[in-house]
Amino acid sequence: MTDAPRKTAALIVAAGRGIRAGGGLPKQYRTLGGRPVLARTLAAVEAHPRVDLVQTVIHPDDRALHDAAGAGVSKLLPPVPGGDSRAASVAAGLRALAARGDVGAVLIHDAARPFLAPAVIDRVTDALGEADGALAMLPAVDAMRRVAEDGTIGEDVSREGVHRAQTPQGFRLAPLLGAFAAAEAAGTLAGFLDDAAVAHAHGLRIFAVPGDPANVKLTTPEDFAMAERHLALPDIRHGQGFDVHAFGTGDHVVLCGVRVPHGRGLTGHSDADVGLHALTDAILGGAALGDIGRHFPPSDPQWKGADSAQFLAHAVRLVGEAGFALSNVDITLMCERPKITPHSEAMRARVAEICALDVSRVSVKATTTERLGFCGREEGIAALASACLIGAAA
Repeated sequence: MTDAPRKTAALIVAAGRGIRAGGGLPKQYRTLGGRPVLARTLAAVEAHPRVDLVQTVIHPDDRALHDAAGAGVSKLLPPVPGGDSRAASVAAGLRALAARGDVGAVLIHDAARPFLAPAVIDRVTDALGEADGALAMLPAVDAMRRVAEDGTIGEDVSREGVHRAQTPQGFRLAPLLGAFAAAEAAGTLAGFLDDAAVAHAHGLRIFAVPGDPANVKLTTPEDFAMAERHLALPDIRHGQGFDVHAFGTGDHVVLCGVRVPHGRGLTGHSDADVGLHALTDAILGGAALGDIGRHFPPSDPQWKGADSAQFLAHAVRLVGEAGFALSNVDITLMCERPKITPHSEAMRARVAEICALDVSRVSVKATTTERLGFCGREEGIAALASACLIGAAA
């Protein structure tokens, strides 16, 4: 019988009072973009597949605020009361996790860092395969100088090898718990700046991994104002699509909703409008809503000979229901013949009509493949399309 895999827990330090941030509440419970900061932080760590458990350490007076912020977080354990310093709070959380008996690694993260990207968690946890601990860090890029108490500038400080520490700081639980216990026994725990300092002082091997400039710690009113501006940015998505149809018998092709006379037609289950098919895929892809085949299977007889305008209109409607507005579209048709330029303005107008866009936001253009490939051999027509979607702020 083999031992069960050891779990990774995120330990969220949320026991501080955060008085410098203002707002009348501890900063981890202030709203940011309509949600408590702690709620955003918990959502970020819970969503990561390598995080099995989430343990919070809180001030006893904040239980109601904590529970409201953590509502719906399935990996969240009951909170642990914090201590009279950050280090003491972390120690309390570590003891609670160790008591479970199934935790092998811990990621210690500040509650007031709500913009934690999955890639940072990946880098920290990857490093634990070779070291006792790892922490996200950013190199110092600004000039650094000492400043006297009276505000006058002192000597320069070299930036060589200097980095700014972030969280999460990840560790193997057992050796970190030993380091904290030793520091508590020696009465030195409160003097350490962070968890990595405790670990390093007690002989643990710690790696630095790249942090993320967006992973800021909210401390002052100015930090909150900057974060609100960040969240107010629109959610911009880009989608792309590609389609190809072979020539068959016929006396015309339908391209971007326009009937174009030609000595051959395009084969396909619907009207084989390669331009609208590519654009439909681009729009659906921008909102991660699948592809045209998922919504309109070619095996379904109801779409035989169908006008592809209904496919495009359906995609536009779906992304609207998902909270996105279509900003602009661009279609490139690839063929030797028929000539597209005489019909491009009519195509732009038809696409604009279907998408409910101003024609100035629709581009339809064409290119040849210099007689190369199936397009060059006039075996069919291909199309590339892109679409820009704009959603509400996060």
